[in-house]
Amino acid sequence: MHQSAIVLMVIALTGSAASAFAADPGVKHRQHHQQRRIDEGVRSGELTGQETKDLRKEERGIRQEERAYKSDGKLTRTERKDLHRDLNQASKDIYREKHDDDKRPRAQ
Repeated sequence: MHQSAIVLMVIALTGSAASAFAADPGVKHRQHHQQRRIDEGVRSGELTGQETKDLRKEERGIRQEERAYKSDGKLTRTERKDLHRDLNQASKDIYREKHDDDKRPRAQ
């Protein structure tokens, strides 16, 4: 095998290992699930326009925070815990907004 081929393989393996280390399927799954809950709240009328806007902004902030944490190619235990703490809060916020008395007026 040529030395250049070996170097390319090492680079490819290192890059995929770093990105695999940075990945957290639990975080991605929760983000997707929470986005679905917001969408359901919009469809059902449980969320007003302002509530929807605020919840989506909170979710966007978590995604930005996740990207910043992963920018060095790894997601530390502390960073992962912080993301899950933020996702827990967002989940509570979604529940609270969907179950309060504020409802979007239905179109006639």
